[in-house]
Parts: sequence; structure tokens; C-alpha cells
Amino acid sequence: MPRPSYCGACGAPIRWTVTEGRKRLAVDYEPHPEGNTAVSRDGRGTWLSRRPTEELPADPWEKLHKPHVATCKGRQDDEPLTRCLGVIRLDEHRRNRDERAGGDR
Repeated sequence: MPRPSYCGACGAPIRWTVTEGRKRLAVDYEPHPEGNTAVSRDGRGTWLSRRPTEELPADPWEKLHKPHVATCKGRQDDEPLTRCLGVIRLDEHRRNRDERAGGDR
């Protein structure tokens, strides 16, 4: 079994998956009975994830996991979820740039 990756914000073990929309999604490494993301592997060993629905419930070979962004302990309650996701907040970058330039734009 492949070794887990680790969250850069909290250090918890995670598993990177590919969603149906071909986006990467970090899920908690261990399955969880209250999870809302069905995870399985394809024939090449790629971890896949999808959101089960009433029309397409989780299949027997899929395990339910929680998206890691929902359980990450590396952020404060008032801090945005973007830190865990590694997203750069451009509004803060622009504000700092404008302050360094000495004026409003």
C-alpha cells in the first residue's frame, strides 16, 4: 500500500485523489463512516473520488472518506479554508503591493 502524503498545515496523513471533474482533492487517509466522498482506485492505481448521490450511491468497492479541508486542524476557526488548500489570496497580495507602491490603484 502506498505511503500517505501529509498536510502542510496540520501534518495529518492524507490521500490525494482525482475527482470526476479531473481536479485533485485531498481526503483524510483513513475511511470514515460519516464521510461524504467515495474513494476507489482505477486499474492503473490512481485514487479516484466522487460525491455519492441518491441516483449513484457508493459502490461496495468504494470507501467513504472525509475531504481533508473539512477536518484540517492546521487552521484557526476565523482563518479561511484557503490555507489548507495552498491557495494564494490575491486581494492580500494586491493590497500589500499597493501599499509598497505608496498609493491607491
